[in-house]
Amino acid sequence: MEYYITVEPGVRVFVQDLNPTGKKTILFIHGWPLSHKQYEYQFNILPSMGIRCIGMDWRGFGNSDKPFVGYNLDRLADDIRVIIDTLQLTDITLAGHSAGGALAIRYIARHQSYGVSKLVLIDAQSPGSVPQKDANMFISGTLTDRPQMLAGLPESFFFKHITGPFSDWFIQIGLQAAGWSTAAVMATLRDENVRGDLGKINVPTLIIHGVHDKVVPFANAQETNKLIHNSVLVPFQYSSHVPFLDERDYFNRLLTQFVE
Repeated sequence: MEYYITVEPGVRVFVQDLNPTGKKTILFIHGWPLSHKQYEYQFNILPSMGIRCIGMDWRGFGNSDKPFVGYNLDRLADDIRVIIDTLQLTDITLAGHSAGGALAIRYIARHQSYGVSKLVLIDAQSPGSVPQKDANMFISGTLTDRPQMLAGLPESFFFKHITGPFSDWFIQIGLQAAGWSTAAVMATLRDENVRGDLGKINVPTLIIHGVHDKVVPFANAQETNKLIHNSVLVPFQYSSHVPFLDERDYFNRLLTQFVE
């Protein structure tokens, strides 16, 4: 099932809801600069295992509306709250990748874990901000030659070899976003961070992180693990920034076990 949910006047967020009658529910939050489509290889498998999989596109990304404003972490977290309220979700696992991990952390802290019983952080942008130099490079690339900027991402995101067509698929997901939202979210990741939120997380937390991550170093995951009570860190030895693609079978097994 697919929905458009109005998160504020004039702004609709796209939601894909697979296996709505599943016994367990995971709400997947994508990373920058992608969409719910990044989780294709989870959505192919997990619903057949009895799990309800909900993928949402941030405002400005994927199939969602693309307003010019509203890209700070608080507003984006509030968008998640509207989705959880609208779909009447309870006892769910919230899973966030990269920038989506930071957003999931902010949601838990800002909304007191409302509707959420477990948290999964996947190579999350935590606890600090994206370094200013790197963020400014991404912003400049976005505003001058966004296709070229996106074409450079697979080299740093993947550890394993991927085919040309797979790389093209990955880049096309990024191209679905608006340029202004792509730049605005990176500015948010440069200027905000979730360090102060980590002590407010009160649900069991699984931290998955590729040991070869060139985007968010593995040391960040180790620090995040220390700062979140009741968290477990699982290193992915053959992954960079996208373990759900680099080691998809292992990822799916681990996620299924944690949700159960």
